[in-house]
Amino acid sequence: MTAPGRVMLALADAGEAADLAAFLGRLIHYDRAAAVRLQVGGGAVAVFGRPPSFEVLAVRTSRLAVAAAVGGGGDAGAGAGAGELDVTVSAGELLEGIEEAAGVVVVPAAVTGPPWAGVLPPRGGWQQVPGLPEPEAMRAAVAAAVAEFRARDEALAPEDRTRAARDRIGREIWSRTLGETELPLRAVHAAQSLGFLRLGSAGAGGAGAVALLAAGGWLRLRTPYGSIVVRRAGLGVLSVAPV
Repeated sequence: MTAPGRVMLALADAGEAADLAAFLGRLIHYDRAAAVRLQVGGGAVAVFGRPPSFEVLAVRTSRLAVAAAVGGGGDAGAGAGAGELDVTVSAGELLEGIEEAAGVVVVPAAVTGPPWAGVLPPRGGWQQVPGLPEPEAMRAAVAAAVAEFRARDEALAPEDRTRAARDRIGREIWSRTLGETELPLRAVHAAQSLGFLRLGSAGAGGAGAVALLAAGGWLRLRTPYGSIVVRRAGLGVLSVAPV
């Protein structure tokens, strides 16, 4: 039963609910206390997260059947009408509120959002940028970078294998750009680790294909399963070793 004041979102089908649950589960794997910003509009719900291991914004968009406010009270979304919701919540509590078989999501109470949640990429104005390699080549680039990190880490003398030394190696490797694009490798690594660059992802060309987009100072790696967004100047540096 939905608590008074909570919003229940009806997703288009059970598959949308399962994919959203998988996304939230991956975010929690990297940060058990993760918060996400949730926005409803245009017949869809967009969930933004920032896995700390990659220093990127990850976005999963799910199609909605309906969006309705349930009850009154003062919890998240109280007073929000259909198609009108913007709230930051606990990723874990949002995951608990997903009923996959029914294809519905109960939005939990709002939390104080982390700083990144106040600065999201634009909704419109995205233009495709040429030069993005095929998904297979992107996965190969990530595998090569992970192998390089491990080799360089293992080559360190025991007394030199400090967090700072490993961070320096990580920053050097994951700040490299992909091919002829401006997209940092850490964005591609994040896409693969979060399940966005899975086998079967389409290359450039068709609707829903993997593509690189730009809007203002932002770059967006779009796939059929979600997007990774970074600032052209970077959202920060990789501060942990790859896993």
